[in-house]
Amino acid sequence: MDPAAIRARLLCALDTMERSVAFGLADKLKGEVGGIKLGLEFVTAHGPDGVAALAESGLPIFLDLKFNDIPNTVAGAVRAAGRMKPFMLSVHALGGPAMLRAAMAAAQRLSNEGVKRPKVVAVTVLTSMDEEDLAALGMGGTVGEQALRLAALAQECGVDGVVCSAREIERLRRECGHDFLLVVPGIRPAWSSADDQKRIVTPAEAVALGADHIVVGRPITRADDPAEAARRILRETVSRVPN
Repeated sequence: MDPAAIRARLLCALDTMERSVAFGLADKLKGEVGGIKLGLEFVTAHGPDGVAALAESGLPIFLDLKFNDIPNTVAGAVRAAGRMKPFMLSVHALGGPAMLRAAMAAAQRLSNEGVKRPKVVAVTVLTSMDEEDLAALGMGGTVGEQALRLAALAQECGVDGVVCSAREIERLRRECGHDFLLVVPGIRPAWSSADDQKRIVTPAEAVALGADHIVVGRPITRADDPAEAARRILRETVSRVPN
């Protein structure tokens, strides 16, 4: 596969509340990854101004705030988040159909304000969770069954795609088609530790299965040389994914 195409799929998770750390990593990773993921830590610490400043690095931003509230509240949050100009943002599929539809309607309205509409993806099952965790929450069935159920709901509500583990990619592709975005966190190269992730695969495995975006955090951000870690992931993925 074309290295540029794989690089475009690679998003680095800057899961930090430290402004200097985030800006330093963004500077080192320009040209090495397809974008960055900003989550609750950074946005809670630095707000929209911090996101806007980080966007000046030129790296596309996936704003991963996983909105989950009543429909009106989530609609307002999506409008506010859209003004930070991320190329993609996340909500929780568990918010239900009314919330998902409200999120998409809010995203569509952004274009009336002269703001490019971000892609909206719905989180299915967090990659830190397994069947035991689902059972503790009173949810029956396997993680795969729950992910498929929530992905089908998100697609029915017009959402652009979902966040899922790589283990669900093949089934979701069959059921939801190739135009439905699959964003895959919990990615760990073979040479890194699993940390708190339970449903993990390597970058090459995820890309080969058809992930539209893979999200890699600590294997890059905690490396002695983050840019080289990103290049290593790219080289290994290119060598292992057939054209």
